[in-house]
Amino acid sequence: MIETVTELAVLRERIGQWKRAGLRIGFVPTMGNLHAGHHSLLQLARERADRIVVSVFVNPTQFGPNEDFGSYPRTPEADAEGLAAAGGDLLWLPSVATMYPHGAQAAVQVRVPGVTEVLEGAHRPGHFDGVATVVTRLFNQVQPDVAVFGRKDYQQLAVIRYLVEDLALPLEVLAGDTLREADGLAMSSRNQYLSAGERPRAALIQRTLQAMREAIQAGKATAGVEAEAAAQLAAAGFLVDYAVVRGPDLQPAEDAARGPRIALVAARLGRTRLIDNLEFSR
Repeated sequence: MIETVTELAVLRERIGQWKRAGLRIGFVPTMGNLHAGHHSLLQLARERADRIVVSVFVNPTQFGPNEDFGSYPRTPEADAEGLAAAGGDLLWLPSVATMYPHGAQAAVQVRVPGVTEVLEGAHRPGHFDGVATVVTRLFNQVQPDVAVFGRKDYQQLAVIRYLVEDLALPLEVLAGDTLREADGLAMSSRNQYLSAGERPRAALIQRTLQAMREAIQAGKATAGVEAEAAAQLAAAGFLVDYAVVRGPDLQPAEDAARGPRIALVAARLGRTRLIDNLEFSR
């Protein structure tokens, strides 16, 4: 069984014991409803740490007014069982009152400039302020040596890396590869929102990303590649927020330039908003 902790004083005492024993602390922050993709992040953390803490907290400050905070799946018992099997040592389950003792609306906020203002930031105003704020609080609570985030949320990973570097936080940020279903759909807690008819179509996102990569590597202009990708998804019933090719800093890259690229898609299928990306070299 994994140790489950709900009180901050208990969490700090346990982590203090580990640190006094010279053990390195690995940390995987999550919003719960855990699946194999989350469990793979524990395995990566274990390579760099002796004890693994996983947090489950559905953070209200990163959801917009018309988003799925109320319906986001919450499965703490199943999460604990899965984490025990995956090798977690401690499950941190803070309440909203513990995370925001003055209330979410009166909380001190952390804002990362630049990288938060495009793509997801443009379509979900305030989202990354909530992410940066809650992650900073979690880092302060857990005091990890290593923290692991998934590559599927590429922009979120970029935000966290910027935050850690700019605030000189004494921890290492690792990126875990995206785990996929057999048809290529990126694993996500939100996939369960898909209807039986929508689920096969959702895999088109990964195929579209692959086609974008191939087109860019064949020398096609970025603008045309993006337009074709968006049209392909729209024809399949997606409401597309963006289908773009960017440099690793998420800024547009010159077509003539060589170097790393990332194709990113965010699109809604029915009531489910899906994101995915594919990194490659031009």
